[in-house]
Amino acid sequence: MSIPQSGGGPIEHVSQLAEYLAAGCKPKKDWRIGTEHEKFGYCHDTLRPLPYDGPRSIKAMLEGLRDRFGWSPVMEGGHIIGLEKDGANVSLEPGGQLELSGAPLETIHQTCDEVNQHLREVREIADKIGVGFIGLGAAPIWSHEQMPVMPKGRYKLMTDYMDRVGTMGKTMMYRTCTVQVNLDFASEADMVQKLRVALALQPVATALFANSPFLDGKPNGHKSWRARVWRDLDPARTGMLPFVFEDGFGFEAWVDYALDVPMYFVYRDGKYIDALGQSFRDFLRGELPALPGEIPTLSDWADHLTTIFPEARVKKFIEMRGADGGPWRRLCALPALWVGLTYDQTSLDAAWDLAKGLNAETRDGLRVAASVDGLQGEAGGVKLHDLAREVVAIAEAGLKARACPGAGGMLPDETHFLNALKESVETGQTPADELLARYRDDWQGDLTRIYGDYSY
Repeated sequence: MSIPQSGGGPIEHVSQLAEYLAAGCKPKKDWRIGTEHEKFGYCHDTLRPLPYDGPRSIKAMLEGLRDRFGWSPVMEGGHIIGLEKDGANVSLEPGGQLELSGAPLETIHQTCDEVNQHLREVREIADKIGVGFIGLGAAPIWSHEQMPVMPKGRYKLMTDYMDRVGTMGKTMMYRTCTVQVNLDFASEADMVQKLRVALALQPVATALFANSPFLDGKPNGHKSWRARVWRDLDPARTGMLPFVFEDGFGFEAWVDYALDVPMYFVYRDGKYIDALGQSFRDFLRGELPALPGEIPTLSDWADHLTTIFPEARVKKFIEMRGADGGPWRRLCALPALWVGLTYDQTSLDAAWDLAKGLNAETRDGLRVAASVDGLQGEAGGVKLHDLAREVVAIAEAGLKARACPGAGGMLPDETHFLNALKESVETGQTPADELLARYRDDWQGDLTRIYGDYSY
């Protein structure tokens, strides 16, 4: 999850909220790709999750990365809770999931090099202290009670709030992992088209990347349990956002939506102040119960935007949020999919031609179907396997049109990063299908073998 935002003076007029989003508009030549991925750490000998402190721990990992590879520490309350270097940061999810939030980069070649370098660094430190890391959408065996709690004020507040608004918020926080990509837009109209495509086709990404068929040591009946969790977390801040497809949608409509999402906190002087369930509209009037008489700053607005969790969301860029964490090839495949769909106008138009025929009921139905059945899901007469075939083909055409070479010119474009997805389209099999087959056949029901076979 996000680190505290900074910068920006007091908000003196509500128009500044939309202006903040519009400030993200940039010409195509300045568009960048930001890839984020989370992974679970565990002790090799016990196969238990890493605690925050101790010789085999999250703290030891962060300090090792800091000392060996020159990352700068991010501190909170005297605890190291993240790292920064060269526009990237390493942060912690609530249960100790280690996240790389990559730097904004020009090509998928570069972002994949960044992922590779990060995983090599993590592996070097992890090997020294006897721990491993695995990419899955949900913790396959660990119970909620076994999960550690990271020393971050934001997470304490969220944990206390989750059971008030849904049934699966704490599962999301402590026992799931994702991979996502952050992409730019040129204008309000470009943002609108990209966000509509992102929301409508997010179930395709969920299906292609489905990688969480286990929970509590056994199959859970879903290909993506992580996606199932998000459907029962907090309806005020999750979902497929049908208003985005209404006439007149733009930055101001997103502001209106965000203002109606209840707050979590206000960050002041290194501390998180409890504003759970309070209204940012009241904050704008200086009537926030948590800080009576104060008006918010733009950094408060930026923080609030990070507490909104729909399938795709707008900040000064668009975040694609529908995919399970997974193996190396799919960490690079996700940015390839969405860059191919949205960074070439012909492909974006083709993607919208696919998306615009899906009504709200079908979009919601596909979201559920992707979670339960992966590529075998269907809703409203639409089969996810067929839709995925078309989506991947459009993405491939978009990457060919970008023609961004890599490997010193040996690779003419970025299309090879889609190979894992093309294989899924050809076979109809997702990572979850492979895991379930291994569990049934090779592992004979011994789920502990997932760590040895699927760790980075």
